[in-house]
Amino acid sequence: MTQDKSYTTEEIANLLRISKLTVYDLIKKGELPAYRVGRQMRVDAADLEAYKARAKGAYSRQPSYMVPPVPQEQPPAMTRNIIISGQDVSLDLLANELEKQEDSFRALRSYVGSINSLIAMYRGEADVVSTHLYDGDTEEYNVPYVRRLLSGHSYLMVNLVSRWAGFYVQKGNPRKLGSWEDLKKPGIIMVNREKGSGARTLIEEKLRQHRITGREILGYDREEKNHLAVAGAVARLEADVGVGIEKASLMVGVDFIPLIRERYDLVIMKKKENELLIHSIREILSSTSFRQALEAIGGYDLTHTGEVMYETP
Repeated sequence: MTQDKSYTTEEIANLLRISKLTVYDLIKKGELPAYRVGRQMRVDAADLEAYKARAKGAYSRQPSYMVPPVPQEQPPAMTRNIIISGQDVSLDLLANELEKQEDSFRALRSYVGSINSLIAMYRGEADVVSTHLYDGDTEEYNVPYVRRLLSGHSYLMVNLVSRWAGFYVQKGNPRKLGSWEDLKKPGIIMVNREKGSGARTLIEEKLRQHRITGREILGYDREEKNHLAVAGAVARLEADVGVGIEKASLMVGVDFIPLIRERYDLVIMKKKENELLIHSIREILSSTSFRQALEAIGGYDLTHTGEVMYETP
């Protein structure tokens, strides 16, 4: 039956021909009722039809003698949807802890890369974004990019974790890959990350530093959307090398060559309505339970977790 059917946010985006971020914005504003099933947000078919009818102005044309529809379950009036954008599993833990700690927040996840996350924040489509963007000119992570992309805004940047980034190579490293210059070895096949991701930015900056162009590397045009997919391509012998974080190599079963310790930071806009959000997140980052959960996953350096890395006046 129609009333029993529900849709994922991706299906809603396809049906309405809008982006997933627009769907999240409708949910955030309370215009499209949604509920969580595991890590996934779902929208009932009846609520979707009601939203479409409102958008067309249909409700204003209903005769007064009609029986009103049965009210759908709504989140509490004071509940605020918080969109946390980024791909690392540590963000899923953060989302869960935020809902446990503060009843007035409902944490929604958006799994997009660092640059697209910052662009979404600039547009008002994300509340907490993660970023691990390496700048080759300053040898610094995140601050140069955030200052450019969020120019004119007031924000706080706090460290979530640090982690190793490097090469995924086949077991035993048969091609003897250990440095960025090795990508120029004859016959080396690479698998790349998508444009806008932190890993892709690292690759482009390091190649620029070493005066290597993408067209010199076989497979440079092949793009995957996450670390596991890159490591998986290497494991299946479809490529000799890919770039990502250590954790994915352990999950897939390829060797990992560490090259750089990257800083994975959170960015939150400094505005009055975010005061409780900032306070809650900083409390979570400093809590023993959250740190223990991160340590259980493995692969993270928590030395600077919770530390403010940059803050505008």
